[in-house]
Amino acid sequence: MTFKVTSNSFKDGDYLAKDHILSAGFGFGCAGGNVSPHLTWSGAPSGTKSFAVSCYDPDAPTGSGFWHWVVCNIPADVTELAAGAGSAGGRMPAGALQSRTDYGTAGYGGPCPPEGDHPHRYLFTVFAVGKEKLDATADTSAAVIGFQLHFNTLTKATIMGLFKR
Repeated sequence: MTFKVTSNSFKDGDYLAKDHILSAGFGFGCAGGNVSPHLTWSGAPSGTKSFAVSCYDPDAPTGSGFWHWVVCNIPADVTELAAGAGSAGGRMPAGALQSRTDYGTAGYGGPCPPEGDHPHRYLFTVFAVGKEKLDATADTSAAVIGFQLHFNTLTKATIMGLFKR
């Protein structure tokens, strides 16, 4: 069985709904709901001890992309995150850890590309991890989580959403 990720919130390659776009309170000029999308995954390989999830925009005009969401230490028996799980007041599975995004805080921060820019790609990736817990806190950067995932990922699957304003 192949490891795959899907969503009830959007189809691979579709534009993300306003609910999933950054809210006005962040000050970047968007006015969405900032609700993390639903994600579900299947086909994890044997030896999977936990999962991690990220949302990354490789098109951000930063020279290094932009991390919108980083979650690690999701228990191996979890195969779904409900819509809003990563948002303020959302419910993450027990033991899961959201760490710092490029907005400077832990938790989901929706898309908000520069006005008039081309459509940006938002890569929602689920990692099957061969380690139960990564060494991280809510303040650990996405780069450090990515470094740990590089050495502990058994496989990964990605679904892409788009957004332009």
